[in-house]
Amino acid sequence: MDIRQLMQNMRIEALTPMQQAAFHACQGSHNVVLLAPTGSGKTLAYLLPLVQKLDPESQDVQAIVLVPSRELALQTEMVFKQLGTPFKAMSCYGGRPAMEEHRTMNAIHPHVIIGTPGRMNDHLRKKNFDATPVHILVIDEFDKSLELGFREEMNEVLSQLPAKAQRILLSATDTEDIPHFVRIGTQTERIDFRNESVEARLDIRQIHSLEKDKLKTLHTLLCTLGNDSTLVFVNYRESAERTAGYLLANHMTCDVFHGGMEQLEREKALYRFRNGSCPILVCTDLAARGLDIQGVKNIVHYHLPQQKETFTHRNGRTARWQSQGTVYLILHPEEYLPEYILQDVPEVILPQRPPQPSKPQWITLYIGKGKKDKLSKTDIVGFLCKKGSLTREDLGQIDVKDHYAFAAVRREKVKQLLQLVRGEKIKGMKTIIEEAL
Repeated sequence: MDIRQLMQNMRIEALTPMQQAAFHACQGSHNVVLLAPTGSGKTLAYLLPLVQKLDPESQDVQAIVLVPSRELALQTEMVFKQLGTPFKAMSCYGGRPAMEEHRTMNAIHPHVIIGTPGRMNDHLRKKNFDATPVHILVIDEFDKSLELGFREEMNEVLSQLPAKAQRILLSATDTEDIPHFVRIGTQTERIDFRNESVEARLDIRQIHSLEKDKLKTLHTLLCTLGNDSTLVFVNYRESAERTAGYLLANHMTCDVFHGGMEQLEREKALYRFRNGSCPILVCTDLAARGLDIQGVKNIVHYHLPQQKETFTHRNGRTARWQSQGTVYLILHPEEYLPEYILQDVPEVILPQRPPQPSKPQWITLYIGKGKKDKLSKTDIVGFLCKKGSLTREDLGQIDVKDHYAFAAVRREKVKQLLQLVRGEKIKGMKTIIEEAL
């Protein structure tokens, strides 16, 4: 594969020094551990050399990528497809039928499978694909994937994969102990670019809440930030629901995101956040790793993270790819800055009565048909423009999943659009078309 063409497909002019170092290291046969800040392009750093090693004449699975969450699996699959290679990749994760994934494997014959450890174990135990030809194993976010609570599951996965496969481990934070079953050996090449920190592009500030319950302070801060794209991190699922409920009751446009939600609801929340129809996402640390969302301006630590590593990964959702970002830590009267924050952190004094933010200009529509129904982005654009009297400028981001799709539409056009398309068929199919709430 011509790397210049791959870079052109990704719309990048040059690799960063980290990506160049990773490319050359991964081209060899020895194992590699890559440490680099969040948002620095680690996914591309390993995918570029990975596709160089795939055999286009073979229909076997040749590479496995293990990731800790379904969101990272989907995102990695998306980046792989954007490379524009002739190779096939698919993601596997819990929350949907494994049988459906097995049918996809048999239909497309993927060269690369990207999956969470639990679902990968399921397919390996059932021998849904032949793992013998696998010669590349990537463990992304390896510090998370190899934590003590996940080691038994990871051990089972790796025991079913060829011992000879090249190991490529990636993360923004290191771990003192890589278990022996990973089989990285003593000849492993370590590439550490963590000194190229994003901290220079991060503006970290503290805000003091007069009350132990910080919800009013959070509301005031978010009103002050307006419609800037903002992630609010809490430590527990229940706290995410409570915080989002308070903001919604106070007329803020926000969504919630945590591991206890159904897959479709999580995807709706992420999609609304990505396309600008919901500027605030209240989330647990599930959102702290792997999510590459363009244009996140602010990170709010409503609950302080207990570990420096968590602080690093949360903050890594902003200031990505050389952009700037602002981090806010909200402290109640009995809280202090964590010991791992060494720099001086200026205090922000919030206005007493900031204006309520205006409604976002976009609204997300849910369409109940997708790729498996032979529905494409072009079909959706044509339908909404012809039947809904929209122009191309009235449409934002469109994303077609297997069984449903999302489309961003200008707020002022949605009411009329829904009236015009009521009862209409899209590509000859009756389906639900409604606001994604």
